[in-house]
Amino acid sequence: MSLLTPEQIAAAQKANLETLFGLTTKAFEGVEKLVELNLQVVKSTLAESQENAQRALSVKDAQEFFALQAGLTQPLSEKALSYGRHVYEIVSATQTEFARVAEAQYEEQNRKMQSLVENVAKNAPAGSETAVAVIKSAITAANTTYETVHKATKQAVEIAESNFNAAATAASKAASQAAAQASRSTKKAV
Repeated sequence: MSLLTPEQIAAAQKANLETLFGLTTKAFEGVEKLVELNLQVVKSTLAESQENAQRALSVKDAQEFFALQAGLTQPLSEKALSYGRHVYEIVSATQTEFARVAEAQYEEQNRKMQSLVENVAKNAPAGSETAVAVIKSAITAANTTYETVHKATKQAVEIAESNFNAAATAASKAASQAAAQASRSTKKAV
């Protein structure tokens, strides 16, 4: 007894290929965004390095040099944090798309499995009700476990995102305070 027709198998293979190519496209889009971000960072870093080198060469005394150096600390920290945020956003968006597709695939497979079990239950010989009930119970337990893990994963991602944002804010404040302290120290030293 065959459970699937050749047409159903072909349709499933086609759907799986479409999903694979869709995910591959999303992955490449994420990589493309990361490459674009890195190119922008390299271009701006080169331009800023040239500008800062010109400023450093035009410094007339130690006080001006230390002031220039202190003034560069905060923008560099903020740019590093901004870069980290952009990378996180790109990776997070790509991961979200993969999770969405995985969830849709899971739901589709779950519907197919339930349909199969119902079909088997209708066509099962007399006295096999217990076996069908066990299969249905196992599927329900698996679904409950999946949903519990899914919710826990979502909460973990939300906590990680919250911690990342808190760490970025703290690092930004620390960089601002360090730059301000360096600026005050430079003024006191001269």
